Amino acid sequence: MNRDEFAASIDHTVLGPETTWADVKTVLDEAADNGLNACIPPCYVAEAADYRNAPETIATVVGFPHGQHAPKAKRDEAVRAWDHGADEIDIVINVGRLKAGEDDVVAAELSDVVAAVPIPVKVIIETALLTDEEKRRACEAAVAADADMVKTSTGFADGGAVVADVELMSEYLPVKASGGVGSYKEAAAMLDAGATRIGASSGVAIVEGHPESGA
Repeated sequence: MNRDEFAASIDHTVLGPETTWADVKTVLDEAADNGLNACIPPCYVAEAADYRNAPETIATVVGFPHGQHAPKAKRDEAVRAWDHGADEIDIVINVGRLKAGEDDVVAAELSDVVAAVPIPVKVIIETALLTDEEKRRACEAAVAADADMVKTSTGFADGGAVVADVELMSEYLPVKASGGVGSYKEAAAMLDAGATRIGASSGVAIVEGHPESGA
């Protein structure tokens, strides 16, 4: 994978609770200047879509970070994000519903969101909170909902992306490995394991580690 292809696989991310518009502008500039995507809070999507130096792809989050919003709230949040210019949606599943065995409820909620927006939907399953059996059920729910990708983590639970989880999840859908990926070596390991996208707050440092970047 050459440097440009590698950069295009990275979602340069800022999602902390204290994120300001100035923080988002910095991430947008860094993403645009380095060929990365950006993943930003939903409250800033409209401004980001109109920003003079916006990257080609702007992703945002829905039901973030715990996934416990009412299903209609998630659907409305996704539609609002699309209306405001988001190119992709990363939605958090309801982990409690999944753990209770309510897989049909999880899948129905995801299906409603996927049907409501004409843009790719990535399903965050929060691997650190799940057993392998639950990870498989979460991925099956994402498949049943016709989601585009599954994503490992929000970055707000203990633990993040690990190679074993990426390998498991890639049996079902393309994978976004997110949470704790901070270097080119770590990102490359996730891609080698089957990920097609990387989510990281250190996207610039990661791409600067690519052999063609001269770092």
